[in-house]
Amino acid sequence: MRRREQYKHLLNLTANCMMLAAEALMFAYTWYIIYHPMMDKANRPWNKGNWAVIGIYVLIMYFFTRTFGGYKIGYLRITDICLSQVLAIFCANAVGYLQVCLVANDYMPIHPMVVLYGAELLVILPGVYLVRFIYTRLYPPRKMIVIYGKRSPDDLIRKINSRKDKYNVCATASVYMGYKELYKRILEYEAVVLCDLPTSMRNPILKFCFDQSKRTYITPKISDIILTGTERIHLFDSPLMLSRNRGLTIEQRFVKRLMDIVLSLAAIVISSPILILIGAGIKLYDKGPVFYTQERLTRDGEIFRIIKFRSMRMDSERDGAQLARKDDDRITPIGRIIRQTHFDELPQIFNILKGEMSFVGPRPEREVIAKEYEAEIPEFSFRLKVKAGLTGYAQIYGKYNTTPYDKLKLDLTYIETYSAWLDIKLMLMTFKIIFQKENTEGIDKKQRTAIRKS
Repeated sequence: MRRREQYKHLLNLTANCMMLAAEALMFAYTWYIIYHPMMDKANRPWNKGNWAVIGIYVLIMYFFTRTFGGYKIGYLRITDICLSQVLAIFCANAVGYLQVCLVANDYMPIHPMVVLYGAELLVILPGVYLVRFIYTRLYPPRKMIVIYGKRSPDDLIRKINSRKDKYNVCATASVYMGYKELYKRILEYEAVVLCDLPTSMRNPILKFCFDQSKRTYITPKISDIILTGTERIHLFDSPLMLSRNRGLTIEQRFVKRLMDIVLSLAAIVISSPILILIGAGIKLYDKGPVFYTQERLTRDGEIFRIIKFRSMRMDSERDGAQLARKDDDRITPIGRIIRQTHFDELPQIFNILKGEMSFVGPRPEREVIAKEYEAEIPEFSFRLKVKAGLTGYAQIYGKYNTTPYDKLKLDLTYIETYSAWLDIKLMLMTFKIIFQKENTEGIDKKQRTAIRKS
């Protein structure tokens, strides 16, 4: 198993290169046989020009497939990989069609690109299933041991066990049994999970695993995530790590705000038919208000009124503020549809244009609920170093009912690793989660907030 491990990435790389080559060949056929003869002779590219058109298409395809995670065949679930491929091929062909029209300097028939899209799906999706089948046979789930501290590891084990295709938790051990016994147990397994251990006890185990070349998974602490955003300083012969702890720089905030203005104006124009249609549906259903406004928190704890399409009954909060629950009977039939597709969030485009929110950032919480979270997790206010967002790291990689502590970790990861490219990637990934129902899953019926009572 260990000898085969070194070839794992080679298998993944080879499969991805073959799929990209197949997509390039199919586009080349569409270009040479269909589109190229349709063009006026004056506009036809020749020789290297044709290669440039195909090369640009390959780059576009690579960009979207990588962004949506379509190349992570051994990492994501098979359904996630297929969804990523479907979205990537669609986006690449949409941009590819615009490229063809620009080269031709005219509107070209779209049906060849539609046929190309179908052909690519017929080739790529079975290819993904085949590679995934080979991958799981060559690399079965790793046998793992979970080492925990004072807190129960059951919640983490439940999450890990949701990926039986990749992980196999065989044992657990308390860190308090002593290092000598722990080290013996660790050597019996292929991987180790360090679950919420005190730093002083975690470090010796981590060094032992490093020495033994044992794959180690760690649940990070808040301080660990802050360290990911540090700047390395090499002015002396002793390495230093600088954490500025101020959120985004003035240059980053300028670029982010410019992107928000341009994209929000474009989004208002493009989505206006959908906004009108949803608004009419809500009004016709119960004659109540179309929009729902509510006070939320944004950067530095400032309060603003968020705008959303009303998805619940008008008396939904007669018993006080609470998050949506699983199978919540307060949600209207129209509300259920727009919540599953996240269309209830569309009016927040106007909050973004006004500068109260950003396209990407932490989910804006209600002040009363945020104070409850802060009572249990004082660091929860760290999320407010940037503006609240329509989408974000926690919204993409978490769920609606993700615990506040995990949500804080995800949001801090975004803040500490921020870049304009990360914003673009998260905005594109938002289209993917529209098709993933688990991301909209509410809290349990007995809960009022996302804090889970033991």
